Amino acid sequence: MHPVAGMGVLLGAGQRRFARGSRLRLRVAGALLVLGVALAAGMAGWVISGLAATLGLAGLVIEAVALKLMFAVRGLAQAALTVAGDLEVGDIASARRGVGTDLVSRPTFGLDPSGVASAAIESTAENLTDSVLAPLLFYAVFGLAGAAAYRAVNTADAMIGYRDGVLEDFGKVAARLDDVLNLVPARLAAVLVVVAAVVTHASPAGALTTMWREHARTASPNAGWTMAAMAGALGVTLMKVDHYRLGDGRAPTAHDVRRSVRVMLAGAALSGGLIALVLGILL
Repeated sequence: MHPVAGMGVLLGAGQRRFARGSRLRLRVAGALLVLGVALAAGMAGWVISGLAATLGLAGLVIEAVALKLMFAVRGLAQAALTVAGDLEVGDIASARRGVGTDLVSRPTFGLDPSGVASAAIESTAENLTDSVLAPLLFYAVFGLAGAAAYRAVNTADAMIGYRDGVLEDFGKVAARLDDVLNLVPARLAAVLVVVAAVVTHASPAGALTTMWREHARTASPNAGWTMAAMAGALGVTLMKVDHYRLGDGRAPTAHDVRRSVRVMLAGAALSGGLIALVLGILL
């Protein structure tokens, strides 16, 4: 089983077992769950790193493979491109289903083609932080244990960090902890979107100005940074009805979803270079 999927299994089991009772009980139980899964993930990463350190070159390969499992770049790109393909052939039902299953948690059954494209682009932008740069940064500073613990918290936020029903309290610590952990990575990732816009023939000026002007329009203190930058880079408007509107361009299309994937992949490559530089300085 993929380690992130394993984290999800533990979190789901904990939610089914403990998400009940008073508001205080919900908050305490939710906090203990996310901290417990993060601790378990961090300990697993620490053990793997310790073992790898004794195995020479083979150990480096083992640690590299374990670190790679903390990312979801290929899966993210493929999911977004599949949605783009469905939109291009006019299969809106499949596009809605794909974006709702693989990319966002919002209801998607009523989205029109531009709404589906917007959701896919927003996910691509936000996941440059969650699935690429943040795990790399935590690895650079805290090793494999840090990357694994970060992914556990981020997975918990994705699963229970909502303001709905019991999750308003049960997922409170998961959501707040994820916000804190992403304060630096989200802002760095937004800057990388600006730079990536240069190498992918998007608009770096649009990315920079939209990021700076509109990053605070989302409820999350972090998500708006990369999403606003991506909206400006592509020259489109990204919108979640009754929540936010980012950018002042045209409605996005399937072509823009493909462009967002190119920007994200360029940002991921730049993230790798940035982390190599950080490791060079630290080591």
